[in-house]
Amino acid sequence: QVQLVESGGGLVQPGGSLRLSCAASGFTISSYAMSWYRQAPGEERELVATISRGGFTTNYADSVKGRFAISGDNAKNTVYLQMNHLKPEDTAVYYCSAKSWREVWGQGTQVTVSS
Repeated sequence: QVQLVESGGGLVQPGGSLRLSCAASGFTISSYAMSWYRQAPGEERELVATISRGGFTTNYADSVKGRFAISGDNAKNTVYLQMNHLKPEDTAVYYCSAKSWREVWGQGTQVTVSS
């Protein structure tokens, strides 16, 4: 069964850090472009970060450049999003996506940045 399962969300204070995980099953992440998206209430889903198939390149939304880092562990078949210096405007549901000849989505994990 092809599946993505996100974890690692939660409540964090402004300036804090979180690491999100996206565990893949039924396919290998190295064969897919892997991305993190987020969606805040009342907003459209936004692309946050992408790591290319094979992990050769990464791209980030301007709003998170220098604060977030996407990476992949092929041995664990898992993609991560390290989020540092979090801001209240980072509050959203974060989704993992895998894209190749098909697209796979996870169920999302809530990140809330608040004091």
